[in-house]
Amino acid sequence: MNRKHQGGVSLVGMLLLGVIAVFVLLMVFRTVPAVTEYLAIERIVGVLASEGDNGATAAELRRSFDRRGEIDNISSVAGSDLEIVKDGNQTVVEVDYVRTVPMVANLSLLIEFHASSKAR
Repeated sequence: MNRKHQGGVSLVGMLLLGVIAVFVLLMVFRTVPAVTEYLAIERIVGVLASEGDNGATAAELRRSFDRRGEIDNISSVAGSDLEIVKDGNQTVVEVDYVRTVPMVANLSLLIEFHASSKAR
């Protein structure tokens, strides 16, 4: 008798794949708010640089960031955290910050963000 070789995943293999898939999905779901906040900060920094090019002072730019941050529910960065410099006739607004995202029990994910208007 010639038996064909059966291929597949065992029950233990399926459980292991399921645990890995759940952990990856958990990481994705937990990091989405941090990434969307970063994208909002990046957008605001670009707008602030344009305002700075039009003659706004650093204090006005910081207040504008705080107002816009309230609207977009930004809690990781305040206007006082912004680095605002003039590079020739162009205003450059930058901010570096770290966000810790709790995963499971005492396991956390540390994400370092750098938002800048330099690339516009």
